[in-house]
Amino acid sequence: MAVDRALPTPEAHDLLDLTRDLIAKEVAPRAAGDEAEGRFPREVFATLGRSGLLGLPYPEEYGGAAQPQEVYLQVVEELAAAFLAVGLGLSVHTLSCFPVASYAREEVRAALLPAMLGGELLGAYCLSEPQSGSDAAALVTRAGRAPEGGYELNGVKAWTTHGGAADFYTVMARTSDDGARGISCFHVPATTPGLSFGRPERKMGMRSSPTAQVRLDAVRLGEDALVGAEGEGFRIAMAALDGGRLGIAACAVGVAQAALDAASAYARERRQFGARIADFQGVGFMLADMATQVAAARALYLDAARLRDAGRPYGTRAAMAKLFATDAAMKVTTDAVQIFGGYGYVEDFPVERYMREAKVLQIVEGTNQIQRLVVSRALGKGDPV
Repeated sequence: MAVDRALPTPEAHDLLDLTRDLIAKEVAPRAAGDEAEGRFPREVFATLGRSGLLGLPYPEEYGGAAQPQEVYLQVVEELAAAFLAVGLGLSVHTLSCFPVASYAREEVRAALLPAMLGGELLGAYCLSEPQSGSDAAALVTRAGRAPEGGYELNGVKAWTTHGGAADFYTVMARTSDDGARGISCFHVPATTPGLSFGRPERKMGMRSSPTAQVRLDAVRLGEDALVGAEGEGFRIAMAALDGGRLGIAACAVGVAQAALDAASAYARERRQFGARIADFQGVGFMLADMATQVAAARALYLDAARLRDAGRPYGTRAAMAKLFATDAAMKVTTDAVQIFGGYGYVEDFPVERYMREAKVLQIVEGTNQIQRLVVSRALGKGDPV
């Protein structure tokens, strides 16, 4: 990636160097093959854990690296540029750990987080359902009180990244009928009886990242499985999604940067009418627009990250970053295919994969129509954006 990064500390520079070395050796060489064959690169996440990259934004006392969001997200971007299934997988895992790290009791954090952050376990986040995607408060998965104590969960979760491959699931379920206030959050190990999974969805892109339904049929959980208080789940879910949207924005910038790099290199090498196509104004201006969109998207997600690191409200800015970065990625990857011409439409070159991958980023963690709703509501209330 041809990116000149301004990082806050020498340690952060070392961390990016480590990430790039790991990408060159363990991630990039397998991306095209795994994607073509639909192989989930599970062992890569164990490598990320052993390298300290699976718990970057979490406290050192639980096995994390205590890195600011500004640094963590640039690691996500680098990984996504090489292999989106890995970059997005890291973002989803971080999202899945957030409720336990931020809302669980101290003894629960101490018991669960070291394994969750150390590479032995991979997480998944279960909010959406077949009939409630953007309208998350309409979920119907039920967590009733079990006669012997604890909870019994019944329902179906949809569109779960790592569904069937994860080691634990962060599940939002209804403990009362009081609308959004009736939703609670639960930590569900993959080995829990009654947990099963649908077949992986057959997707346009991201074929090496399994997406499947998670089915809960009389899943019994103890009291310690409840994360936070009863009825606090919707607030936990929305707080988690604010951070998750920054992860998706970083992924989008990574994919767009990869497409820009590929298109720029091709345009410098491809000759038509006796000249490099990069020297034709029509192509050169396309590349200039692509580079500007990538840089602007990166600046926006980093600005939101710095707000979060400073402890200031960042949710609206995160929605703006997710919206802008993913729309930019769709435009940049489409233009990259155009610059490649016929070669861009075949699987021998990576840009057709980048274009297919970019599309899903406009949908996950809240569609871009939802992001526009978040921003417009903030403006309507006179909130700072």
